[in-house]
Amino acid sequence: MNQDELLKLFKDSGALLEGHFKLSSGRHSDVYYEKFTLLKQPALCTRICEEMARRIKPSAPSAIVGPTTGGIIIAYDVARYLGIEALYAEPGEKGRIFKRGFSLEKGQKIAIVDDVLTTGGSIRECIDLANAYEARIVSINLMLERSNGKVTFDYPFDALASVAANDWSTDECPLCAKGEPLTQRGSRKFQA
Repeated sequence: MNQDELLKLFKDSGALLEGHFKLSSGRHSDVYYEKFTLLKQPALCTRICEEMARRIKPSAPSAIVGPTTGGIIIAYDVARYLGIEALYAEPGEKGRIFKRGFSLEKGQKIAIVDDVLTTGGSIRECIDLANAYEARIVSINLMLERSNGKVTFDYPFDALASVAANDWSTDECPLCAKGEPLTQRGSRKFQA
């Protein structure tokens, strides 16, 4: 699967939305990639995860880590393709934590996966979690990178697709200035 094919999946499935959106980061955008429209369709999701697994395989991780919520689905399916375990990084009082008896070993090779990247907050929390266990992050893999290259990591990084999506702080948003109604989507609730 190449970038054009993934972006076509977003468009054809109705997962590419246009309007005035408050992102989980608190920023505003004129487009929203509703990954759950894809993730709720196992036939589409598994095609995406199979490609992610193919790209991750050379780095030989022994576990896949994904943040809640969408990252859990992706971590599970990517790990299934690779025949390794999937661990889920859940919100804690200060960043992400493992629950349900999950943990990493010192030096364990892991890959972090997630759905859509805008600011990198969830990925950074997973990095901090892995570093707390002194695990070895061998790759970070995403379904879609929409930061326009603004977000970088100190680890090997790959996204199935990268797009240049507009996003603004609340005080810079031209859609707010026009008085366009704001829609908030996603699972995190941030103040503007």
